[in-house]
Amino acid sequence: MPNHAEPSAPPQRCRWANPANPRYLAYHDEEWGVPCHDELRLFEMLNLEGAQAGLSWETILNKRETYRAAFDGWDAEKIAAYGPDKVAQLLADPGIVRNRLKVAAAIANAQAYLRLRAEGQTLDSFLWAYVDGKPLQNSGEFPAKTALSDRISKDLAKRGFKFVGSTIVYAYMQGIGMVNDHAAGCFRQRACAALAR
Repeated sequence: MPNHAEPSAPPQRCRWANPANPRYLAYHDEEWGVPCHDELRLFEMLNLEGAQAGLSWETILNKRETYRAAFDGWDAEKIAAYGPDKVAQLLADPGIVRNRLKVAAAIANAQAYLRLRAEGQTLDSFLWAYVDGKPLQNSGEFPAKTALSDRISKDLAKRGFKFVGSTIVYAYMQGIGMVNDHAAGCFRQRACAALAR
């Protein structure tokens, strides 16, 4: 007898995850809210969140691969040494957000990152110390910023990082899993909470 079982319903996700964009769904399902300790990705995400300022995250996510290519795979040593010719090349690249201040910010961030490393710290150790290495659990309250993101924002700015306002930093914290903001009904909420234990 043929099996006419009903097709299973798609998993419930946070409302912001655009079901029409597979790249966005993969980001929601596999990255957002997952604690990240990978140094290269932490540096990449810091710059991408800054590039997002005034735009949608989906716009940046769609350009992520072209950003990686344009910025030498987010190699901080290479980026820190970019001169006028490379800046002109980046500002002519349609694959990224061609904003002079944002390009300059990526260079400043690479330089600030290298200074951090020279002091014997990593982005991983610097950032995760704020939460004692344990992600915060918010169950989808979605504040735009918090007292903690205010503090991290000020500390990053003092160290020379650019485009690190509190709202950008809070979005960064969500993206790298320092805070689990998946909605209570989202299938990823419990999974990300379990990773925090």
